[in-house]
Amino acid sequence: MSTKPPAVATDAQASAAIHRPATGAGNWLGVEALHYKQEGSAPFRDVSRRVLFGDAQFSSQLRYFEVQAGGYTTLERHRHAHAVLILRGGGKALVGDAILTLAEHDLVSVPPLTWHQFRAPHDGPLGFLCMVNVKRDRPQLPTAAELETLRSNPRLAAFLRD
Repeated sequence: MSTKPPAVATDAQASAAIHRPATGAGNWLGVEALHYKQEGSAPFRDVSRRVLFGDAQFSSQLRYFEVQAGGYTTLERHRHAHAVLILRGGGKALVGDAILTLAEHDLVSVPPLTWHQFRAPHDGPLGFLCMVNVKRDRPQLPTAAELETLRSNPRLAAFLRD
């Protein structure tokens, strides 16, 4: 057993530490609000994103998404998984064939190749942290046939129609 003292951060390591103070709900000093996606690339409404941590020292990226009242993310799937923490407001999410009611501090896991979409209520925003691998595949949008299959389930059809 080693009697060596625990490692202590050097001044150079400590100076590389990141502190981004919050400047309001869903905003942090030095963190730019970005477009969720390129307009016309996929159907979505009133969503912004912020990359909170995503440099090379991490194998994952932590992002914050803000869906404004009545807005929604793209209905999509991909090979990578998501870990989501609801930070602000509430709403609903479609994950596979489940429709989840979301509240602050809820956790949602989105498995690989699972259709998913997040929706804010009409009276307030939905803000959530999302952790994904830095190296990840591009989202897949449903084909007309896949969308028809999803809509064959009345609960999913009602969610997608709202």
